[in-house]
Amino acid sequence: MSAASVEQPYYDDEPFSLTALADEIMERHPGYRVEIIGGHLLVTPSPDAPHARSLTKLMRPFIAAGLDDDETEVLQSVAIKLPTGDEDYCIPDLVVVDADIDDHFIDNNAYDPVCFRLVLEVTSSNWRDDLKTKVAAYAEAKVPVYLVVDRKHRRLHVLTDPTGSEYKSHRPYAPGETVTLPDTIGAKVTLDVDEILKAGQPKAN
Repeated sequence: MSAASVEQPYYDDEPFSLTALADEIMERHPGYRVEIIGGHLLVTPSPDAPHARSLTKLMRPFIAAGLDDDETEVLQSVAIKLPTGDEDYCIPDLVVVDADIDDHFIDNNAYDPVCFRLVLEVTSSNWRDDLKTKVAAYAEAKVPVYLVVDRKHRRLHVLTDPTGSEYKSHRPYAPGETVTLPDTIGAKVTLDVDEILKAGQPKAN
């Protein structure tokens, strides 16, 4: 993960909020994703094509299961407000949320975690954040299911049963396996690990 350093702006001798600093970074570096977790800024470069391709591949089974109709929606890059700090929020790559999410807007384009049934991250160069920092953040937000497509280590991680700052159940899946997600997301969804991981790799010439 790389990000250019940005001097913190000042106004009337008082520092701007982290939210204002995050907005400035995104303005100076279009395409970068900036999140605030535990009072720290996480800055992620623009995703590559395989990252986007794996998200497209992942959306299909969720939509086919009917999760983008009626009671739920399948969305990309929707911010979730975190309980870890006044300004804290994450922007998961993909989410399954209650259809009334618009009623749960809080601030800074972030929504109450109560309407999130599943959050999903596809790792980039910041894979450590997805496998550690965000695990604690999403658990504290009580998101029922956290799914990580770990492109670096070629694993798909399913985390469930959030308790405090951790998930009681954490099961990694390898290529050749299939994953059936908990029914709590609203429908039965089965994922082919090999298919998803292949989509996240550059295509061979």
